[in-house]
Amino acid sequence: MLRPDIKKAIRKIDSKSWKKVSVEFGQDRLEIAVPQDCVELSMKSVPALADPEAEIQKALAHPIHSPTLEEIVKKKNKAPDQLTVAIAVSDITRPVPYKGEKGILTHLLRKLASSGIQKKNIKIIVGPGTHRPSTADEKVEMYGEPVVEEYSVVDHNCEDAASLTYIGKTRSGTKVYLNSLFHQADLKIATGLVETHFMTGVSGGRKAICPGLVDKRTIEKFHSPLFLESPYSDNLIVEGNPCHEEALEVALTVGVDFIVNVTLDKDMRMTGVFAGDLEKAHLEAFHFMKGYTAIPVRQESDIVLTHGGYVGRNHYQTAKAACGALGAIKNGGTLIIAADNRDSEPIGGPEYRSLIHLLKLQGAEGYVKIISDPAWKFTKDQWEPEVWARVMKKVGEDGLIYCTLEVSEEDYCLLPGQCGLDFLKRKKKKPSLDAAQQMVQNAVLFTVQRYREKKIEPTMAFICEGPYAVPVKA
Repeated sequence: MLRPDIKKAIRKIDSKSWKKVSVEFGQDRLEIAVPQDCVELSMKSVPALADPEAEIQKALAHPIHSPTLEEIVKKKNKAPDQLTVAIAVSDITRPVPYKGEKGILTHLLRKLASSGIQKKNIKIIVGPGTHRPSTADEKVEMYGEPVVEEYSVVDHNCEDAASLTYIGKTRSGTKVYLNSLFHQADLKIATGLVETHFMTGVSGGRKAICPGLVDKRTIEKFHSPLFLESPYSDNLIVEGNPCHEEALEVALTVGVDFIVNVTLDKDMRMTGVFAGDLEKAHLEAFHFMKGYTAIPVRQESDIVLTHGGYVGRNHYQTAKAACGALGAIKNGGTLIIAADNRDSEPIGGPEYRSLIHLLKLQGAEGYVKIISDPAWKFTKDQWEPEVWARVMKKVGEDGLIYCTLEVSEEDYCLLPGQCGLDFLKRKKKKPSLDAAQQMVQNAVLFTVQRYREKKIEPTMAFICEGPYAVPVKA
């Protein structure tokens, strides 16, 4: 039920002259009324590839700073039908176009077959880092039924010591253990999506290996406060970014032979295919992507509305949208997030649930102080509440309104910020699009009125692409 103060506030608002914005919510969209002067922050328009299939083939035929796959196979000094191949792929949390004629995996496998590689010698390894394992249905959804039926598709397990091989130390002293199947392969290929990332600056490239295919201890160092509290561990920053540098060093130590990465537009359509050298092809993709995802912002707003996008499957992943919005919002402002947390674990795993509650109880400064203490035992998923702490430092507990229908009222108490369910007129037995729209709309109405009661006509911005766009100070 609506809280009395929320009900009172929204009754006072006259929104007849407001405009509508379309807010992504899972596979659907919410039509939300916002003040006429609400600034719509949107990525630059970039053309989607007219013929993705042809572009994938072109990228494989003319790789960046690298021999072709055929040439690499020939240089292995081993008969092609005896060569073993490992392909690192992303899990369901990344919208990488893998399957079908417009998918990179389909063409990559064909290229290997034409080079004489046997299907039985190819391992497709899902690199989830510390995410849960993929389900059988998710594998089919991601890679296509023919691939799942005809090839070995396995999940990496960062906590299974028996499946890991020690490969050495990084300059920072991290002992690195790598997935043994990937390590033992004659030909190592990494694939993925190049998009903004709130820790490593950008996803893709080296991230398929670290954190994708390394052990829990390596990931712990990679995601430690030592790295994450650096001001360079942020969206669209690679130079001086300790997370990027560590991941790259690990991947270079592993010895990746070839990568295939893609970039996408705001509608998840392919805008580019970048194949070839691990470092140079990835950097070329990064600079291309940065050119249209960075949104110059001249003035921060009192209220910012954003959404979780495809990646916002649970609260854990929606941190990307929250952190991405920070460049658009004033200190002490209000951030409203719409997220379709449709995952089987809508908040996240058990460790994350405990840690995000610790953040709520201790506050941002308290949480970071606790996990930075030498006596603290590093705990899986502690880094995601740490980045949520960045959000809480800027807007505070009352300045975050988190709108999802998949988290129960009982579990909402674990999460920092205001409960989205408080903005519904009545409890809903089943999640519905109408309920989601009502929740987000009432959050906007309430927030605007709250400012007006303080004699402030608030400024507002809407981040159209949610976690995929990054507002930056102009």
